Amino acid sequence: MNNLPVAKESFPFLLMSGVLIWLLYLVEPWLSIIPGIFFLFTLFFFRNPQRRIVLDEHAALSPADGVVMGITKVKETEFLNEEVWKVSIFLSIFNVHFNRAPVRGTVERIKYMPGKFIPAFKSHASEINERNYLVLNTGRSRIMVCQITGFVARRIVCWSKEGDHLTQGARFGLIKFGSCTEIYLPLEYNLSVQKGSKVKGGLSVIGRCSE
Repeated sequence: MNNLPVAKESFPFLLMSGVLIWLLYLVEPWLSIIPGIFFLFTLFFFRNPQRRIVLDEHAALSPADGVVMGITKVKETEFLNEEVWKVSIFLSIFNVHFNRAPVRGTVERIKYMPGKFIPAFKSHASEINERNYLVLNTGRSRIMVCQITGFVARRIVCWSKEGDHLTQGARFGLIKFGSCTEIYLPLEYNLSVQKGSKVKGGLSVIGRCSE
């Protein structure tokens, strides 16, 4: 299902707007324009482009499309219990919203945390907004991805479960209608991005560890 041209989560929206297009067209054809625009936007937002992932065990790929809005060194005590790089990626409503595994590994931990819905580009959104953590164990290190909602984004989707084995670049979830995705990397990784860098999920290299 994750290889469909659009995410299956779009089906209810497409069905609803399709029915409205038909009903309003019967009443007054021009009225169908509004649900028609929503139908097209839904197709655009939930698009699922195929990507040729170049596997690299020494690289951590971007977990999302968007713009790097912050890079910080933090002491992560909830899951990793070590000092790590935290790279925050902001996704606008125009970006592809699928999340991808940055590395190959086993899903060691998943934890969903309810929260608020302040704009995802705010620096403290990752601390108080609704979010979902996914920890991948590569056998050599542990890397974490955090899906965060925003002011418009109100639902996190994660298809993976603890114990699943993900290949590098595999789709594991999405966030509906604008959001933020964070990746936490061990300090042994040399970062390949900076604030303002544009990245693509499964294609852009966020960091690389020594061989």
